Amino acid sequence: MLARFAPAPGTPVLLSESMWPVEPLCSWFRELALNRRSPKTMRGYAYTALMLLRFLQARGLDLASASEADLQDFRQWRLDEAGQTVGEAAWDRDAAAIGCLYDFLLRQGVVDRRPWRATTRRQRTLASGTRRDMRVRHMELEQYLYCRDVGFGGLAPDGGLDQGFRGWRPHRNRAACELALLTGMRIQEWSTLLLPELGLLDARRPRTADVELGACAKAGHHRSVYVPGDAMELLGPYLLLERPEIVAKAQGTLRRDHRDLFVISRLEADGAKVCGVLEGRTVTRSIRGMDPRLRRIAVRETGDGLDPLAVFIGAGGRMLTASGWDRVRWAAWERMKAATTGGVGPELPRRCWVYHDLRHTFALRLLIYLTRLALGDGRAQQLPMSTLLDHMSGNPLLQVQRRLGHASPATTYRYLRYLKDPMRDVDEAFRTWTAAGGASYADIARTTMSLGGGDAAQG
Repeated sequence: MLARFAPAPGTPVLLSESMWPVEPLCSWFRELALNRRSPKTMRGYAYTALMLLRFLQARGLDLASASEADLQDFRQWRLDEAGQTVGEAAWDRDAAAIGCLYDFLLRQGVVDRRPWRATTRRQRTLASGTRRDMRVRHMELEQYLYCRDVGFGGLAPDGGLDQGFRGWRPHRNRAACELALLTGMRIQEWSTLLLPELGLLDARRPRTADVELGACAKAGHHRSVYVPGDAMELLGPYLLLERPEIVAKAQGTLRRDHRDLFVISRLEADGAKVCGVLEGRTVTRSIRGMDPRLRRIAVRETGDGLDPLAVFIGAGGRMLTASGWDRVRWAAWERMKAATTGGVGPELPRRCWVYHDLRHTFALRLLIYLTRLALGDGRAQQLPMSTLLDHMSGNPLLQVQRRLGHASPATTYRYLRYLKDPMRDVDEAFRTWTAAGGASYADIARTTMSLGGGDAAQG
């Protein structure tokens, strides 16, 4: 009976000093979990709620008795007075959590209205209201190859083998990098892929693959992702050389923990469903509906041992977590920085690359290609204006929006300003200006400084 009331994995639980659940926060967390909010989102909401609760308790207040002035004071404290202040963007995330919390309190009858007024018809939250530009950082080809092969793959800058490389699983890391770039998937999407989704079970190696994303997509928005041949080909060395070794070393750990695993005995519906034992019960699950937690513990009974169903695995045979991939990324970054000393290698950004930069690179390159393709088709047809049907079906922005899984075309539209960065043309644009008139101010200054004499000194 207790299992029915157990909180979902990742659900925050806030306890008082006497170890009793703190209400109504624990009920709110439970509702968030039932609504399939991600553990990362719930963790952020929990930190915000805990800070707010402590702030109000220091004033002798609680969530029900807080006024608009109290919440504005909390905002001011977070921005300017806390031990670790935050910016407007971080406060907006806090404001979203507080708004969600008071919506819950309103539904439960704890409060009869939100304790703040809407300043406009559209502004009904505590957020700053400042619209921020989407940060788009992408890679040029030379930068990407250097990142993939030198940083993640452990090669030397000239492309040869680096005998001093002491990294771990370079084939896996290069394959993950290539997959992220050529599909545009987010890290939670590509890092949680399962072998059946790519058709890689039983030594099968399809040339391309189509993946139907579901529970692991952002906000659970389903979409189809095409995995091209180059990404599938780069998976080959990892699947042939590294993955079997990881699985073999992990057998002891997997067998010891098998009661906590989802042990799959067979695949159904052409690999779209799996059937196995989970928590002592035989169940059937749709692969597309499996969340990251379930995917992480999914293993297949092969007769020769337990084989994790995840494509990318680490020590112990478990799917790498986000923090695990972060360690891989930082190690690659340190390697790239060390290898670029002395002017070797491409120019690197000031801050470390993140996996989402590969998604931005995918979006921009695809948008540029589809735009040129659409312009070429228009010229070939020699039409002054395409028909409405041609425009709708061939619109590059709509195609990229569909591939990225953006809920709104406005998000994809922001990529337009990055198609050609005018800052790259600054030197060329002002070359004739700086060259005009012969000597530059720097030349004049050097000449003046070398004159010497009293007149020059008095100048």
